[in-house]
Amino acid sequence: MNDFMIETTQLTKMYGGQKAVNCVDLHVRKGRVYGLLGRNGAGKTTIMKMILGLTPITSGEVSVFGQNIKGREKRVYPRIGAIIETPGFYPNLTGTENLEIFARLRGTAAPNAVKDALEIVGLPYKDKKLFSKYSLGMKQRLGIANAILHDPELLILDEPTNGLDPIGIAEMREFIRKLSVEHGKTILLSSHILSEIAVLADEIGIIDHGVLLEETSMAELEKKNSKYILLEVSNVPKATLILERQFGLKDYSVQGDQTLRIYDTALDMAAVNKALVMQNIAVASSQLCNDTLEDYFKKITGGEGIA
Repeated sequence: MNDFMIETTQLTKMYGGQKAVNCVDLHVRKGRVYGLLGRNGAGKTTIMKMILGLTPITSGEVSVFGQNIKGREKRVYPRIGAIIETPGFYPNLTGTENLEIFARLRGTAAPNAVKDALEIVGLPYKDKKLFSKYSLGMKQRLGIANAILHDPELLILDEPTNGLDPIGIAEMREFIRKLSVEHGKTILLSSHILSEIAVLADEIGIIDHGVLLEETSMAELEKKNSKYILLEVSNVPKATLILERQFGLKDYSVQGDQTLRIYDTALDMAAVNKALVMQNIAVASSQLCNDTLEDYFKKITGGEGIA
């Protein structure tokens, strides 16, 4: 049995003759924050809507909590909280009054559900301020409070920091990390802002024109945002043995048949080059590089970077 809270298989969405989402295999692990990163129009919201049953699936499958959602919607969806696009509330009611209505509609059992949800997102309970007078940041926070009213195991948040000012973005980051770390929620969120995903996510999926280009951990991505030595040699397996045994090197990766990426930039490369040549390994080049995450996204999406 796997530990995926969400798993999609060849998930596809067609609008007319155009593929908005193209054969996406997504894997969201339990207890993790998964960031779906892509430009506006890349297909992020469409994927979330298909997972939540808000738009029909053209082909492929969605499994949530280890089971295919088809035919199990009534059992699966009550265990999920979500914000897709703009949260809808009654403008002439207070935040508390709005949540009380949604709690009754949803059948939330916990007597203090509304109070607890507001406390988690930092909004006052039973205040007199109408929703129409809320700032954008307060509206977003109320949306998250509504999403967690029924204490769901899984949260799906579409662009949760969209339109917020820097203070609001920082607050939203804090709420999302708190929900993950302190409350044990699994969170799938989307964003077109690289810096936001980098701060929030444990794992990341990069989507472009409906295609999931890569799934990886932020730890692996951060290596691509650090200095490294790019070493091109004639014999990679033999070179790695020398680096490990003679220089105690552990932090490196094999990039191809003749290329190594060494993350220990303090290594004495003159000594390394000499040792390799002495063992009849030709060194084609040895250079210090400093790729950024922005460079990486440009490279794999084949175009402009993400904000």
